[in-house]
Amino acid sequence: MERRRLGRSGLVVSSVCLGTMTFGTRCDLKESLAIMDYAYDQGIDFFDTAELYPVPPQFDYAGRSEEIIGEWLKTKPRDSVIIASKIAGPAHGWFTPPIRNGKTTLDQHQIIKAVEGSLRRLNTDYLDLYQTHWPDHGIPYEETLGALDQLKKTGKIRVAGCSNETSWGVMKSLQASENHKLIRFDTVQNNFSLINRRAESELAQVCRNEGVSLLPYSPLGGGVLTGKYNESFPEGARFTHYLKEGAKRQQKMARRFVNDRTIATTIRIMELAKEINVPVSALALAWSKQHDFVASTIVGANSISQLAESMQGANLEIDKSMLRKINQLDEEIPNPMKEDGLRRL
Repeated sequence: MERRRLGRSGLVVSSVCLGTMTFGTRCDLKESLAIMDYAYDQGIDFFDTAELYPVPPQFDYAGRSEEIIGEWLKTKPRDSVIIASKIAGPAHGWFTPPIRNGKTTLDQHQIIKAVEGSLRRLNTDYLDLYQTHWPDHGIPYEETLGALDQLKKTGKIRVAGCSNETSWGVMKSLQASENHKLIRFDTVQNNFSLINRRAESELAQVCRNEGVSLLPYSPLGGGVLTGKYNESFPEGARFTHYLKEGAKRQQKMARRFVNDRTIATTIRIMELAKEINVPVSALALAWSKQHDFVASTIVGANSISQLAESMQGANLEIDKSMLRKINQLDEEIPNPMKEDGLRRL
């Protein structure tokens, strides 16, 4: 499998990353271990998790995904895999993070506590990549980066990154890093898919010119691009849960992902996938990987068969003709998700 560098760091990872946010809810221990073994055997050496996983986030099982990965790590040479995790950070109203009683500001105290918890659950003494799950724009970046810099000096993390961050926030962090000679964010993990292409504008320019790698999550648009929401909200699906039981902002998130425009786009994308005889998940993964500012695309799976289907896109090269069709669709139905949730940060 192709491997790419994370930002300006020394870490080189597989161009496909396994996301683990369903490990411990949708996937039990046995299934989760089997999925990770399959991914490893396919050449994936990059695994992404978070202290609040699995989803939907709940106080009674937050951290379970890391614990499952910790069990799996016992069976593999530690230096053969790249493990990424995240400190929750403030959720900006989506929900109260089910970590440390909802006290998740990105100050030094919380960052140190979060890392210690993740290392314990993961059964490891270091994290290859440590990310802020949400930004905390109320705290100077030099304070957050100062804590991460301390963790790097003590060997507990190797590289730092951010997630759900704005272009402004990435640039402010880089400025703080340069001015104060601190660790920098080498990666940004944001939503990026065929129904949410906003990263191709401002964020892409930041990544290209500042040596920051995008780690796209939800290349299938939270599952929307599989077509499972084309007719209705299926029972057991994440956005069905958000609409029925989520907070107001989670309900709004569900409607952002699932609306008339995203469904219309999905129907057309599924037709394009049929033209080249690949699953839509493979087309979505291949499209994401072909962006020059992308290092590794994060793919989740609830079964080996789901992951195997997506992996058909791991070495797929989309030709210029198909790219033109995809871009034409984007012109006909621009910005299907309407907004990506970052403008209110």
